[in-house]
Amino acid sequence: MKSLQQWLSEYGESHQNETNKLIHWICVPCILFSVSGLLYAIKLPFYFSGHHLNLGFIVIGLLIVYYFFLSRSLWVGLMIFEIVGLSMCNIIEITRVFPLWIFCLVIFVLAWIGQFIGHKIEGKKPSFFKDLQFLLIGPAWLMNFIYEKLEIKV
Repeated sequence: MKSLQQWLSEYGESHQNETNKLIHWICVPCILFSVSGLLYAIKLPFYFSGHHLNLGFIVIGLLIVYYFFLSRSLWVGLMIFEIVGLSMCNIIEITRVFPLWIFCLVIFVLAWIGQFIGHKIEGKKPSFFKDLQFLLIGPAWLMNFIYEKLEIKV
């Protein structure tokens, strides 16, 4: 099993171009949010404390466990991001301005277009073509930069 530093180093190899990095700073959080929102929109036939459970809570819970085992500190930032994202999903659902799943689907498609443009500029294929687990490493890679700026050890 690879260490977090091995994952981050290998991910960083195909993310050297400054434009591609900037695109990733925008698109990776958008993709993570949109996937969370799409899963949040799938309601399960169970209730917890009067709230309808959804697939988002389960999958994000598993994702947080994955990040916990990668880094005992990095997972905190990613968990906070996911809590904020789920809260935004709840607000979007409550306001009913537009269906959550449509909103998230549009973000998902646009963000992936951005990602592929970034990798075209970079001249390298996205890391997940090599290993699907890199889809989970992208958010950790960005959070690692935030932690470095805040001088928090991962």
